[in-house]
Amino acid sequence: MAHGTGRSTGGRDTGERRLVMVWNELTAEPRRDRTAGREQDLVGLRLFGAFRLEGANGSIAVPASAQRLLAYLGLHRRASRSVVAGTLWPEVAEEHALGSLRTVLWRLRRMRQPAVRSDGDSLCLADGVSVDVDDFTRAALRLAGSLQAPGEAPPPLVLLESAELLPGWDEEWVHPERERLRQLRLHALESLSVRLTARGRYALALEAALRCVAIEPLRESAHCAVVAVHLAENNVVEAIRHYEAFRRLLREELGLEPSARLAGMFPCQVEGGTRMPSPAVSAAGRAPSAGVKAPGPRRG
Repeated sequence: MAHGTGRSTGGRDTGERRLVMVWNELTAEPRRDRTAGREQDLVGLRLFGAFRLEGANGSIAVPASAQRLLAYLGLHRRASRSVVAGTLWPEVAEEHALGSLRTVLWRLRRMRQPAVRSDGDSLCLADGVSVDVDDFTRAALRLAGSLQAPGEAPPPLVLLESAELLPGWDEEWVHPERERLRQLRLHALESLSVRLTARGRYALALEAALRCVAIEPLRESAHCAVVAVHLAENNVVEAIRHYEAFRRLLREELGLEPSARLAGMFPCQVEGGTRMPSPAVSAAGRAPSAGVKAPGPRRG
C-alpha cells in the first residue's frame, strides 16, 4: 500500500551504482600486500539471497543437507560436532544426528575445493572460504564507526542489496541472525546518509535514507534521515511533505504520532500545532547545540 513516503524506481540502477562508488570511497582502507602469509580466497559462500557456493570456475553444486552445514558454520564460525548435529537434526536421536553429520562431511570432502575443516571435535569453514555476511558486517560496523581495521582491504559492497539472509529458510537458528543483519543494514544506511549529507552529497544521501525507509517503512529514524537531507538543502516544503506522509502512515498503521524528536526538527507550525524539525538540525536528526546556524545556500 503506497503512502507517499517512497520514491519512483526510475533510475534506481544508476543511483545504486553511484552509491556503490561512494560506499567504496567511504569504507576504503589503506592497501596492503595480501600475498604475504595469506592465500587468495578460493571459495565464496553467499548467504544473502539464495544460497551459493562459488569457486574460481563458477557455482559449486551443494546438496541441501550440506548447504545447511555450510550456512551454519558461515554464521557461527566454529562449533563442536555435537552442537552442529543437534542443531541441524534436532528431531532425531544424538547418534543418528552425528551419523548424518558424518555423511555430510564425507560428501563435502569429495569436493575439489574442500569448504569445511575439522579441528578435533570442532568444525569450521576452511581457510580459503570467504563469507559475504562477514564482509557485510565489517563494512557496516566500520561505516557506523564502531570497528576500525586499518590493515584490512576494503570489502565488497553488499549493504545496498535488498536480499535478506537465506530467504525461505525457516530454521530456528537462522531467524536471530536474519534480524541482526537487517538491523545492522538499517543502521549502516542511516549512517551513510548522515556522512553524505555532511559532505554535501545530498542526492546520494537521500538515496541511502530512502533505501532504509523502503526496507522498514515505519522506522522513524530512517524518516529523520530523509527529512534531515531535505532541510540541509533548504527544501523545507519537501521535508514537510515527507513528514506529513509519514505521519499519515503512522496513524493508519499504529494509531500513533511522530515523536517530538522528528517534529522538533522544523522551525514552522503545521496542522494541529505540531512543530516541524528545524533546518539547523544536524544530518543525524539531533537537536542542534547553542549557536548552530541554519545551512547556507545549497551546494551543487
